[in-house]
Amino acid sequence: MTFIVLLIVLKSNLFSQTNTYQIATVAFYNLENLFDAIDEPTTFDDDYTPLGKKAWTDKKIALKIKNLSGVISEIGDEVTKLPPAIIGVSEVENRNILLQLVSHTNLNAVDYGVAHFNSPDRRGIDVALLFDRKRFRLTNTNKHVLLLKDSYGKRIYTRDQLCVSGYLGDELIYCIVNHWPSRRGGEKRSSSKRIEAAKLCLKITDSIYRITPKANIIIMGDFNDDPTNDSLKRVLKTKGSAKHNSEFNYFYNPMEQMKKRGLGTLAYRDKWNIFDQLIFSNTMLDSIGLQLYKTNIFCPKYVTQSSGKYKGYPKRSTSEEIGFSDHFAVYSYLIKRID
Repeated sequence: MTFIVLLIVLKSNLFSQTNTYQIATVAFYNLENLFDAIDEPTTFDDDYTPLGKKAWTDKKIALKIKNLSGVISEIGDEVTKLPPAIIGVSEVENRNILLQLVSHTNLNAVDYGVAHFNSPDRRGIDVALLFDRKRFRLTNTNKHVLLLKDSYGKRIYTRDQLCVSGYLGDELIYCIVNHWPSRRGGEKRSSSKRIEAAKLCLKITDSIYRITPKANIIIMGDFNDDPTNDSLKRVLKTKGSAKHNSEFNYFYNPMEQMKKRGLGTLAYRDKWNIFDQLIFSNTMLDSIGLQLYKTNIFCPKYVTQSSGKYKGYPKRSTSEEIGFSDHFAVYSYLIKRID
């Protein structure tokens, strides 16, 4: 079976001439509490039930799924004419709600498979990877448990990290989907939890490199830290510039330059953060094989607040109105030269 994405002509500052490429979109989107309306007695999901604080009903779920699937259907399609070949998601309650999402008519153009495991998170939210079966051939999925303890030695239950491998066209790639611990209690006070999450992510990448020394790795997720925070810069040792090709293995974070330009994927008290990120192994910066072309934040007007105190913010869902998410999605184009 052939995994051709799309043939187009691109002119990039990476090349001295116009060439023809295969192209695909890879994305990440925090779906902001995509819950079903069923009370799960082992998690804190009470707000998302018909009698809960959010008065969560099947009607509201259907509207939220319509909205989110509509966003996903448009990410990157101005170039590829298709929804993302691969999209990581977070804040989803279970596999069933994901299946409802990918089966919506907004996504009829693709046949999304779902890579997902239940996490021990106390709120019951998970991460997952959605992949177009026609363009991405799944080979393996694993979850990696993040073990955290509080000052009393009691375990803190949070999201697992998901590692998925497969072939995009004829190129093997590894995707690690993250949703790191929140800043509840303050950024500094909670930073040690994200440092531990970064250490786990680094451990996963090290294990991949032992098997495939020049692996194509994409680290994606809601990190609850900016690209310049210690968890990413000191632990993962990410770089904001793609001009370090002399190093054997490193991770390039295109979101770092976006942060310096004042861009963001979520806002709080008029301060913008880029918690949602796509990070790439340096193997994907070379001109041979699969490579990173461009990275963007998906924030068309319809997914932003149009007026009021939060004008310009992501248009989130509330108990009164179903919007989209309190985060903007992020996406990258991956290309491979074919001539």
